[in-house]
Amino acid sequence: MISNSPTEPAFDRLLQVAVEVFAHDGFRDATVRDICAKANVNVASVNYYFRSKEALYAQALAFAFQEANRLHPQDAAQDQNLPPEQRLGLFITHFLGKLLDDSQLGFHSKLIAREIAEPTKALDDIIQTAIVPQFALLTDIIQKILNRPDNSLLVRRCLLSIFSQCLMFKHSRAVIDRLYPELIADEAAIAASAEHITQFSLAALKGLA
Repeated sequence: MISNSPTEPAFDRLLQVAVEVFAHDGFRDATVRDICAKANVNVASVNYYFRSKEALYAQALAFAFQEANRLHPQDAAQDQNLPPEQRLGLFITHFLGKLLDDSQLGFHSKLIAREIAEPTKALDDIIQTAIVPQFALLTDIIQKILNRPDNSLLVRRCLLSIFSQCLMFKHSRAVIDRLYPELIADEAAIAASAEHITQFSLAALKGLA
């Protein structure tokens, strides 16, 4: 997603610090001066490398999605040789794991969640480069399970229903931590929750088919 990226240490520091500051403060409240101070670079560096605060934010957001996809790739779910039911399980397992990964993603995950909750102009590009491919992959899986090659309203509703089950664990995590922490206590618990979402979704899809 990041093109023409310099390899200078200053560029890398700016991008990493920008992810942290934007994740913590949000785009509107974060300042270029604060980012540059924490990255230990001159304020003019943002203009040199990124042209503007808006462009820096877009790059930081793209980098956050890039890291999330690198750490939690959907390669297995793309395998057309596997049964669609198995591909659905792989998709959900990797997607839920990515949503709940605080150990490796950290600020990257927080920045993504903040952008979804408080969208900026940068979201339009992210939708095309990062979100549309995931929607297309899950659409293909659902179509095969339903035996419906069209992209009908039914397929789209099923797609959003599956995503919603996973996103509930992310966006309502504070509630789940207080009511049912055992559901996401560790990797085994997260895997079990992913399996439940898979079986729940398969039952619904097969019923609709």
